[in-house]
Amino acid sequence: MSARPPLTARAPQTARTRVCPHCKSTILESANVCPGCRHHLKFDPVAAQRQAETRTALRIDGTIRGASPAVPCEFSVVVAIRDSEGREAGRHVVGVGAMGPGEERGFTLAVEITPTRLGVK
Repeated sequence: MSARPPLTARAPQTARTRVCPHCKSTILESANVCPGCRHHLKFDPVAAQRQAETRTALRIDGTIRGASPAVPCEFSVVVAIRDSEGREAGRHVVGVGAMGPGEERGFTLAVEITPTRLGVK
């Protein structure tokens, strides 16, 4: 009969999620810092090393203005994630708002990649 690991030892898996206790965003379980509110969540030297290896794979900055300076308009910020075959894996409304005449809004989209260390806790 093979020995089973204790129940407290969980095998790490990629893409496990949890809820940030500060902002209630769904974040990766491995995160030391919430990417949404930037609050520190835990201290783990191994995870801190992984976080240091994080790189920004994509960053887009942009500004929008209303179509006409005399007419107010509304906007929706939508992020869609697709797999390698082009199928939509997720679609989320990130935010909505309105702009008055002459106003503008700036946006930044960033995709950060952190290496995983499967089998290392």
